[in-house]
Amino acid sequence: LVAAVSYGIASMAMVFINKAVLMQYPYSMTLLTLQQLVTGLLIKFSRVFGFTKARDVNLVTAKKLLPLSLFYNANVAFALASLKGINIPMYIALKRLTPLAVLIAGYFYGKGKPTIQVSLSVILTGVGVIIAALGDFSFDFLGYSLALTSVFCQTAYLILVERSAGEDGLSSVEIMFYNAILSLPFLVCLIITTGEISLATSLLLEKAKSITFLVVLILSLVMGIVLNFTMFLCTAVNSALTTTIVGVLKGVGSTTLGFVLLGGVEVHALNVTGL
Repeated sequence: LVAAVSYGIASMAMVFINKAVLMQYPYSMTLLTLQQLVTGLLIKFSRVFGFTKARDVNLVTAKKLLPLSLFYNANVAFALASLKGINIPMYIALKRLTPLAVLIAGYFYGKGKPTIQVSLSVILTGVGVIIAALGDFSFDFLGYSLALTSVFCQTAYLILVERSAGEDGLSSVEIMFYNAILSLPFLVCLIITTGEISLATSLLLEKAKSITFLVVLILSLVMGIVLNFTMFLCTAVNSALTTTIVGVLKGVGSTTLGFVLLGGVEVHALNVTGL
């Protein structure tokens, strides 16, 4: 319960903190790269000074966790790309299909049949998403496709986190460490090929003169670590399904605020009923 509530609080806080940073510094992939770099360095130094008992990097384990890292980064990349084509409330609604995907995937990889109560709750969420999508007049096929691909990637990496914690006996800190190390080459290549690195670096140097910006940026980097830790912890001690359900609960408030504050939405009865 503590792990689930902590993840919910961290996840909601991260939405507002990231929004505050991206309003001044619109380079999301560079921000993610910095978060992963800080995560890796912090865990490395914590291990050296004895603050954590995380084991050192093992090549065999790194190979096993490579798919987890690829799905983690693909989820972020597809999610960011999809936001260019669909509005915030519909994006959040489509991401709410993740529990349904996790439920189905869990059944196929041998977790057994979930209880009727859990199944009906998750199916009801899925039905709501479909009704909301039917009432979305700003339908963008590419945006929807990218968001659904993001759902698939999120499902895959959460199940892999659950399995890594259960089968390999890895702690949340160790999974975070491997994810940070394996993510960095991919993210660095991405910001170089998209040309984001030069623009992001020059703006960062310019913005570094502002104390307010630096405080928000540091807060974002710290919260990025807290969010990943609580997410991996919640998935390890509970399940991938629990983590996605916490996301649904958090999403109720985010969706309502998205409608009111962020705009870009044609309100329709079907859309509102579905949400």
